[in-house]
Amino acid sequence: MFDKEKISKLFDSFNDLNVLIIGDVMVDSYLWGNVDRISPEAPVPVVSITKRENRLGGAANVALNIKSMGANPILCSVVGDDTKGDEFVALLDDQQMDSSGILKIRNRITTTKFRVIGNNIQLLRVDEEVDIDLDKDDKERLFGKFLEIIEKQNIDVIIFQDYDKGVIDEELILKIVNRANELSIPIAVDPKRRNFLSYKNVTLFKPNLKELSEGLKTEINRKNSEELKNAVSKLKLKINAGIVMITLSEDGIFVEFNDNGEKQIRLFPSHVRAISDVSGAGDTVISVASLCLAAGVDPAMTANIANLAGGLVCEEVGVVPVDKLKLLRETLKLEM
Repeated sequence: MFDKEKISKLFDSFNDLNVLIIGDVMVDSYLWGNVDRISPEAPVPVVSITKRENRLGGAANVALNIKSMGANPILCSVVGDDTKGDEFVALLDDQQMDSSGILKIRNRITTTKFRVIGNNIQLLRVDEEVDIDLDKDDKERLFGKFLEIIEKQNIDVIIFQDYDKGVIDEELILKIVNRANELSIPIAVDPKRRNFLSYKNVTLFKPNLKELSEGLKTEINRKNSEELKNAVSKLKLKINAGIVMITLSEDGIFVEFNDNGEKQIRLFPSHVRAISDVSGAGDTVISVASLCLAAGVDPAMTANIANLAGGLVCEEVGVVPVDKLKLLRETLKLEM
């Protein structure tokens, strides 16, 4: 088991951390209801709506996870100058999170994911979005927001939360990574396909297996450990990441890192869960891993705790942040 005092102090230390999150934000919009019949118009269930709800999604869900763990999240992103953009800012205000790093852009809609939940089961998702890159002026404005934030606040870790919606591109990545490295601020990345190999010289790189396969343009058999190890080694050579962490869904989490010049590899299996919904699990993993990174936790323990956190949120329906106290209790039961 982990040392209880050490782990308790670690979780307490999260309260002192400032985390800058850069990426694609969105509104998660839910329609909750009951299903007791099939439509006469088509072979689809009829959902009688009982509740409507908007939640913070995408990179903003990472911010929620950071806040849930006791740290201070600072978002840097864009929304549309539209009704959903207003709703997004209102949601930040409701959570008492700073919205000064959010740019409103005309002629761009706010990404919204509409989920229809019937009898606590997700039946349908409808996405409203654009995924084109920001124009030159808006990119400069966003980078300006980033510079303002790091000049005004002591940032302990930067997270790139990329959903391929156009907020992040190769030029922005290069400028932010260079500045962060100059300031010795660790950088964690949750990538998608478009910019996958653009995240060079970062501290922690965390794709899932599908993203790793797509990013390297090669098939990887999750049951073949040698294929996975070779793929990760190839990736590290391409992007020069300090730590590579691969989430493997029900197979757990894989991490490769260097310890005193020696390559270290760990694979932590997933924990038995009553899985309700895997939505948002990746957001939770990168959030907890980034806090551990900022707190100086070794990569193996970081992966172990992040793996546990990702499993915990899968027990809930919809995208929800991790429960810090529950994660602490379960972390104390872990064995390395």
